[in-house]
Amino acid sequence: MAEAGILKITFLFLGSYFAAFISGTAGFGGALLLLPLLSWSMGPATAVPVLTLAQLIGNLSRAGAGFKEIRWKQVVLFLVTAVPFSILGALSFVSLSREIIMKLIGACVMAFALLKFFKLLKPKAGKTSLLLGGGITGLLSGLLGSAGPMGAAVFLAQNLPPVAYLASEAVTATVMHLVKTVIYQKYIDIGLLEIGMAGAIGVFMVLGTFCGKRMIEKMEKERFTTLVTVLLAVLGIIMLIKGS
Repeated sequence: MAEAGILKITFLFLGSYFAAFISGTAGFGGALLLLPLLSWSMGPATAVPVLTLAQLIGNLSRAGAGFKEIRWKQVVLFLVTAVPFSILGALSFVSLSREIIMKLIGACVMAFALLKFFKLLKPKAGKTSLLLGGGITGLLSGLLGSAGPMGAAVFLAQNLPPVAYLASEAVTATVMHLVKTVIYQKYIDIGLLEIGMAGAIGVFMVLGTFCGKRMIEKMEKERFTTLVTVLLAVLGIIMLIKGS
């Protein structure tokens, strides 16, 4: 029994590393690929809060690295809708059954893959995009632990310098994750074990992202991105059908 537990934890850590490695190489998909793995390993009720805590590490590091370049006007506009809708999403999450959560995760993972494959996720610059995008991102993030490429697409459309884009989007993600964590902690039993797992997963995700970005010049990115998109779609379909 102990060996099975150690094997599962090792598998989770390696999965976290490779999911983040893929994200660092393809430019998206890390959290979405990790979410099904976490859901099957520890159940969706625990997986979403753990993923939320794990993502805090990466987003805090990105926000801190580019703190001086943060565009606070865009950040505030985005958070005006992102925060209340992330609360709504988190409250909805804690009231849903395991089967519904798994099917919902599957449907959203598949939808993100289709949006990416057909290049339909193209927000425009401006206040409306930030407000609307913030609401959608917050709701999905609260429900699933990750909103996929939504938040990144909204900030990418604002035509910010690279460091400003990364840091500003990271700040909004950090705030949403903190808000969700408060709600999850109130309704879901998140103990020291889960917090420790989230911390370790976060570290492996940071390492995976770093290595993925270093490898990107050695790979044919377009074809690799297509493969990741197809993989996400397949995972989404499986989760949508099985629902458990």
